[in-house]
Amino acid sequence: MPNAIIAEDDDGIRLDRWFQRHAAGISFNIVSRWSKTGSVRLDGKKAGPGDRIAAGQRLDWPDTLPAETAPRPKVKERSPLSDAEIAYMRAMVIHRDAHAIVINKPPGLATQGGTGLSTSVDAMLDALQYDAPSRPRLVHRLDKDTSGVLLLARTARAAAFFSKEFAGREAKKLYWALTMGVPKVSAGTIDAAIAKQPGTGGEKMQVDPETGLKAKTRYRVIERAAGRAAWVEFQPLTGRTHQIRVHAAAIGHCLVGDGKYGGKEAFLTGGISRKLHLHSRRLVIALPDGGRLDIKADLPPHMAESWAMLGFDLALGDVEEAPPPPPPAKKSRRLSSTASGNRRGERRSRSSQPGGSSKPPRRS
Repeated sequence: MPNAIIAEDDDGIRLDRWFQRHAAGISFNIVSRWSKTGSVRLDGKKAGPGDRIAAGQRLDWPDTLPAETAPRPKVKERSPLSDAEIAYMRAMVIHRDAHAIVINKPPGLATQGGTGLSTSVDAMLDALQYDAPSRPRLVHRLDKDTSGVLLLARTARAAAFFSKEFAGREAKKLYWALTMGVPKVSAGTIDAAIAKQPGTGGEKMQVDPETGLKAKTRYRVIERAAGRAAWVEFQPLTGRTHQIRVHAAAIGHCLVGDGKYGGKEAFLTGGISRKLHLHSRRLVIALPDGGRLDIKADLPPHMAESWAMLGFDLALGDVEEAPPPPPPAKKSRRLSSTASGNRRGERRSRSSQPGGSSKPPRRS
């Protein structure tokens, strides 16, 4: 009977996922059938395909497949990367530790492959394996034309942890963008549900209060270029597709270069690039060991040039808004010792008068 000791890199994953990684041809259904007969075991105990495994456990399984089950076709192996591709990917790295690698993704490079895409970050992740036992894993996405901070997990355990942080909205993501015109309200929250736009095959989204999914984005104007454009910081509080782009257009100030949501009105003259001006500037997220990662990515060349042309001071972008001061504490009235009893001529409170109300005032 074959057996294996679970490695650190597989700590916390599902049993069926372990077989996908290390035993080609053994599917979920096969593990499930073995489980029903007690043929697959972890440390001598029965195990099911959905059970989480831990580093150091001993895994035993049958050396023959269940009857009438054909092995799955082998997954096509990835072509080895060229030296140029490896150098290209490693030049993007802005942080590396035991749990994570962070890259500053350039605009124009897709996070994952798809129709009509010849390359992607995911296709070249072998370049960032370094000394780890396996290639890093994607845990969130950036649009193809959006640049900036992209987090990669170096282990399965870290991937599960980071995915949970993103899903629970615990990670703080800040984006810098250039908007057409200047929002009248310099800071606020855009609360507008988003849904797929019919007839676009899911390639375009729209505000849809009836059927859309809840979407909220905080924003603040950092600097203005007269009434022509504004440098705006966006913080998405939810994670909908194209959320910042849709919300910016919804308040009448689409992002510069965003023809999809701004049409012909999304472009500035005067030498400003026609590329999308949206950059993932900063990510703050907890680490699996209890620490915290706080990382920033420099602007891509086309946005840095636009900032220089418009006279924006980059130092202003990292000056965080101070939270509003707390309201002043109410002064308590101190009663003298003679005021504790009923004095002649003392006015009774409203609550003690006939017909008076004892309810506290309503706060607006």
